[in-house]
Amino acid sequence: MTTDTDRDADTVTPLAGLAPIGAMEHEAAGIDEAGPVAPAIDVDRALEAVLMVADEPQSLVGLATAVGRPVAVVRQAIERLVADFDGEAGGVRRGFELREVGAGWRIYVRGEYDDVVRDYVLTQNPSRLSQAALETLAVIAYKQPISRGQVAAIRAVNVDSVVRTLLGRGLISEVYTDSETGAIHYGTTDLLLTQLGINSIEELPHISPLLADGAEGFDDIR
Repeated sequence: MTTDTDRDADTVTPLAGLAPIGAMEHEAAGIDEAGPVAPAIDVDRALEAVLMVADEPQSLVGLATAVGRPVAVVRQAIERLVADFDGEAGGVRRGFELREVGAGWRIYVRGEYDDVVRDYVLTQNPSRLSQAALETLAVIAYKQPISRGQVAAIRAVNVDSVVRTLLGRGLISEVYTDSETGAIHYGTTDLLLTQLGINSIEELPHISPLLADGAEGFDDIR
């Protein structure tokens, strides 16, 4: 979920039943006792909000930085969210789950609902791809496997939302996650081949003759 507004405030009223972090937590978080103190927030809900808009798995350290809490506190909150989404302790089992993949955590559709979501994306919401999506898809098709950051470097624009669209349409998929950087690398799917009416990605037309000499990012493309 995304929001169109950012709210800044000089003071934040603590939520009921949630006190500001204490001295021991300050020390664990590396916060100087005399320095500014992070506002009291509902850590579980804050993490849930961050994970809902994350495009790639988020490490515990990254999440701790995002919500201004110690890693140990974030780890416990993640465990509670996993149990909450799974419907443990009599709760409602959600249609999505919080899954640890690669170097971090990310929210995914539950496997049993993949077909429903795929049908919705492909048949119930069949809007045409934008020019930006087509250009990004072309970069991925010719340079796969490729990370989102590498695609952005080639196109010189942010491609976060476009990659989400292509993933949602089932035209690209996550191929692997780099164990060192945590960056997800993407490749095209069989659905794209079907849509293009070809049997292999090798049947894509050669584009080298159409590019200016030394075109950045495409010098090694056939």
